[in-house]
Amino acid sequence: MLSALGLDTTAEAVYRAMLAEPGGGVAALATRIGTTEQLVREGLDVLSGLALVRPSAETGGLRAVSPDIGMEILMARQQAELAAQQQRLEASRAVAAQLIAEYADMRPAAASPGVEQLIGLDRIRDRLTRLTREVRGEVMTFAPGGPQTEENIAASRPLDAELLERGIRTRVVYLDSVRHHKPTVEYANWTASLGGQVRTVASLPTRLIIVDRTTAVIPVSSEDTAGGAVVLTGQGTLTALCALYDSVWAAAQPLGEAPARDIHGLSAQEGAIISLLSAGHTDEAIAKRLGVSARTSRRIANDLMERLGARSRFEAGVRAVQHGWLPTRPG
Repeated sequence: MLSALGLDTTAEAVYRAMLAEPGGGVAALATRIGTTEQLVREGLDVLSGLALVRPSAETGGLRAVSPDIGMEILMARQQAELAAQQQRLEASRAVAAQLIAEYADMRPAAASPGVEQLIGLDRIRDRLTRLTREVRGEVMTFAPGGPQTEENIAASRPLDAELLERGIRTRVVYLDSVRHHKPTVEYANWTASLGGQVRTVASLPTRLIIVDRTTAVIPVSSEDTAGGAVVLTGQGTLTALCALYDSVWAAAQPLGEAPARDIHGLSAQEGAIISLLSAGHTDEAIAKRLGVSARTSRRIANDLMERLGARSRFEAGVRAVQHGWLPTRPG
């Protein structure tokens, strides 16, 4: 019955027996559900890993948490697993596009149908200018890297104004970190006042521009976005990139709204940091991914560890799983 929430048959039977007979030992539980003590112990291990049983302050043994709390824990864990799967899917799409870009950079242009190579920032900007003049319906953009520079803002304003005056739909996803950067917020509000749509997320998989769902521009290297880019027009690639964009856009928060928090009280940025921490990323790597300073990344990480009562980052990852902040790691 509860298998959809991650409980196997034995663990569910043990959990139900503990609710019906609080304080019963392993032998009593085995007798009640008609199984062996070894299977009961294995069921208790599963329940303990899911935080459905806890030490009793009165008896010193294990007690089952109440069903209302237990089901909330299981559903929260399932939500985390679904979110993690969605993130893996988005990351796979982004990695596939990045691989196409890197591979195209090593081949002659004639040998790469549906791929146009752009070397150098001037060529990239010239090609983007031509694309924006040719667009007929929509421009969709991922803008990672955190707050925008004054130079980038100044260069973007004329193109944005031209598009919006023509009635072109523009959608841009920035990182949540831009919410604290006044020039970027002012620029985003300016585009919104002209009809553009702006949202933010905690992290983005790559820099990306999609024009009319038929042409995409992505950098060859995420480490040097000005060094080179490719223009992609292959139908299969565009289908994947548009699906990636749509899924990120749906989960993003409009810039004019206060950042949402999940059922654990975590912001999207905090959730991303605890996930990256558990994966072993450094403060510097996390900061770059989220578009914040290493000092800010370290401060948020320390706050999260304190909330979890963890003394190390490894322990924080374990406790985050136990609290349902992260999905259970595959065994």
